[in-house]
Formats: sequence, structure tokens, C-alpha cells
Amino acid sequence: MKEGEYIEDIYELSNGELAARLGERFKELRSALGFTQKDVSNQSGVSIMTIVRFERGEGCSIRLDNLIALLRAIQRLEDIEGVVPEMPQSLYGKRRKR
Repeated sequence: MKEGEYIEDIYELSNGELAARLGERFKELRSALGFTQKDVSNQSGVSIMTIVRFERGEGCSIRLDNLIALLRAIQRLEDIEGVVPEMPQSLYGKRRKR
């Protein structure tokens, strides 16, 4: 698959579909790291039912503070940096010229 194709495909998905994929990926990561839903709930303060719904893709949203708490609980908080990365200096100059 070409890089451009992936971007096109992801933009064709609804917000709910993207949220469901995020939940699936979280479940895979949590399981691969050896954490149970109960472990994550205890560490994060997020209810088990919220985690279950998130991982199943039920509902189409999770609160941002809950997502951060879940990433912190599985010791992957650094992954949040990829969501909104720091803007390179080269882009600052382009924005000012507009």
C-alpha cells in the first residue's frame, strides 16, 4: 500500500470508525503488554465498562482525559506526542507569510 493511499483511506472513515479502530489498537497494545482491563482500570481510574466500550468500538467517543489516563496506565504516554506533534520551525515561517 502506498503512503498516499493510506491517507485517502483514513479520511474516508467516519469519526466513529476511527474511534473504533483506536479502541481496537489500544486493546491489542494493552494485551501485548500483558495488562488486563482490570489492571488498566485500577491504574488509570477509568471504569472497566468505559474500557470495554472503548475497546469494542461501542459509542464513538472517549474523553481525552480518559485516553491520556489509559496510555499512562500502560506506560505508553509518550505515544500521545504523535497525535499533535510539535511544529517544525520551517512551518512557522510559512504560516507568517500568509
